[in-house]
Amino acid sequence: MKLKRTLLVPALLTLTLAHAQDIHTGDALLRAMHDRYQSSWYQTLTFTQKSTSYKPDGTNTAETWYEAALLPGKLRIDIGPPTSGNGYVLSDGTVTIVQSNKIVGTRPLVNMLLVLGFDVYRQDPETTIKVVKGEGYDLSKLREDTWDGHPAYVVGADKGDLKSRQFWVAKDTLLFVREIEPAQGDPKKLDDIRFTDYRPLANAWVAARVEVFSDDKMVFSEDYTDIQANVKLEPAVFDPQQFSTTHWEK
Repeated sequence: MKLKRTLLVPALLTLTLAHAQDIHTGDALLRAMHDRYQSSWYQTLTFTQKSTSYKPDGTNTAETWYEAALLPGKLRIDIGPPTSGNGYVLSDGTVTIVQSNKIVGTRPLVNMLLVLGFDVYRQDPETTIKVVKGEGYDLSKLREDTWDGHPAYVVGADKGDLKSRQFWVAKDTLLFVREIEPAQGDPKKLDDIRFTDYRPLANAWVAARVEVFSDDKMVFSEDYTDIQANVKLEPAVFDPQQFSTTHWEK
């Protein structure tokens, strides 16, 4: 994770180091993440996303997605031009699938990247703890490791274990940087997902790139542009019934 350390507030770093010895469990880490940013993390986020899929034959394909988030718990993804009417609405543990402006399916889905990368900083930590435990992460296991040359906390797995559900958090900034979980399309496989290219945004941070690895090979990446925080988003943006009539993209 490449952070512009000169932009970090020294007082926050001092506070983090002073209380580092108090973080011995995943529960404590999630509370610390919340406490660090609860008063400064943005409530809404919009961006344009270049989504690239990498194929086994070495070729790749890319498409443009448009995303809007209302934290905690809500995310809308428009796949391709908004006029095509294709995408997803995630709201409080449920995903609704929209094709050609028609709802074609709804099912339970907890997006752990939304939970650990964004919601954790905005919602009551006990809510986050309940969700993370419910998804099968062992919060009693916490150890220290190194990620991208910097100290990190690892929750859910012992040293050398890259099979169990786990998440990694940078020790100095308390930002989420990595998660390993069963692949949604095939639970027998594992997705190793990394948040990279962190940048300051509205008194907080945003990872402008996400990388997904499977069997040590990159299979998917997300690159964000036109990133905006704390923009006004109407509730209708996250209402699947109004998918075709409510947009925020320019």
